[in-house]
Amino acid sequence: MAAIYFLGSRLMSFFVKVCSEPASLTIFIFLKYYLCCCMRIIDETNHQIAMAVNIFEENVERLPRVAAVGDVIVLCCVEVKSFKGEVNATFDKRFSSFGLYKGKDGDDLDPYHVSSYFHHIREDESLIVKLRKWLMNFQPHEDSCNFPMLREIKEETSVNLACKILHFCEAAKDEWIIFAWDGTNTPPNVICSKLEEEINSPLPLQLEPLPLSREVLCTLPVVGSILRMTFDADLVKNHLHLLNVDKWVKFMNMRLKVVDGLWLGVFTPQSKLQYTPNEDGLIVERQRLSEEWLFPKPSFITEEVNQDHAIPVTLMTVLTHSEVTAKFKCVVRVVAATPCQAENLLSSTGEYRMRLTLEDSTARIHAFVTAKDGEVLFDGYPDIDELTRKLNILLGVNEVKDAPRNPPWVCVCLKSFCVSKTDVWSSRTFKIFDTKIVGDT
Repeated sequence: MAAIYFLGSRLMSFFVKVCSEPASLTIFIFLKYYLCCCMRIIDETNHQIAMAVNIFEENVERLPRVAAVGDVIVLCCVEVKSFKGEVNATFDKRFSSFGLYKGKDGDDLDPYHVSSYFHHIREDESLIVKLRKWLMNFQPHEDSCNFPMLREIKEETSVNLACKILHFCEAAKDEWIIFAWDGTNTPPNVICSKLEEEINSPLPLQLEPLPLSREVLCTLPVVGSILRMTFDADLVKNHLHLLNVDKWVKFMNMRLKVVDGLWLGVFTPQSKLQYTPNEDGLIVERQRLSEEWLFPKPSFITEEVNQDHAIPVTLMTVLTHSEVTAKFKCVVRVVAATPCQAENLLSSTGEYRMRLTLEDSTARIHAFVTAKDGEVLFDGYPDIDELTRKLNILLGVNEVKDAPRNPPWVCVCLKSFCVSKTDVWSSRTFKIFDTKIVGDT
């Protein structure tokens, strides 16, 4: 590392870049009465193996708030040790100090965050400029195999992810959710809930207790899955200040699980967070793939009655459409239905009435099937056995009772409309029309 000057035998000042290999920021963990932030730093003299720096403080506000990987940090009077062959530095609040400066995108020479006792020295300015110039051409090597895309994730595993933070909000008191995206589709999950439980315990449309507002929804991408992430225990309070919307991030050691058929990431005490520049190879690859996004291949179970809804769109496109009333063609899975028994699909007047839960890689919605639209979907009024067979095909029901279901991808035509003229957006509803079940596969 680049030592500017020595202050005793084991204390020195470093002038380095906050690096992106393998991590720039580690989560804060409680160590008795202290919080710890771990960084890895490099400079132009040694960038193959980053040095770890451990900073201990009693208050999270005093820990360094690194705005982006590639920013410059000046560390003064840190203690350098060797442990198991690896050199690392420890920040002692009694005599150590730090100053954070913008990296290659910066042009001013004033620090944006400093600790107590830190003094900006004019002699450091030439080194800041030198590091910024070096960073212009520096590209850390990252093995893409270590960072699978959302389309490659598996349940109950710890994984590294490179995603963009789209939004974060407080879903409940002290329970925050991050919305992350990489431009690809998460794998569809089997549905383990029992169909007969849908009336009293319906599948949720989203993992957060309340849906996002239309204003927020319209800021999100309409293609690619949005992964919800939560925090274990008290970690959330110590990490909110690190979150920046519309920034690419590398999450290390995230735990993945499936809740009600939806993917959920969990930020644990072993997880790490690292902001990543747009020029990073992993990020460039994900941005390219988002532009080449493709719909899943639908089965031949359904067909359009009228062929005037030719271009398919995602359910997120449906939700964020600029007009309340519109028609769409979508490729979806039917993950739930109520009622789910064929004998209950008709009202007392003999007309179809049911609600389907539709899912694609971007969202879930409820869509109704009523009256004439039900006649088209089920090809009239078949007997109970035939009606049951067609409904089971849509829902992915197999011959084993209460076995997990894997609904097929099917094409459906959707129409959106409002129920109340006084509140058109809040009362916006969807129904299936011009769609017919024609086959088994």
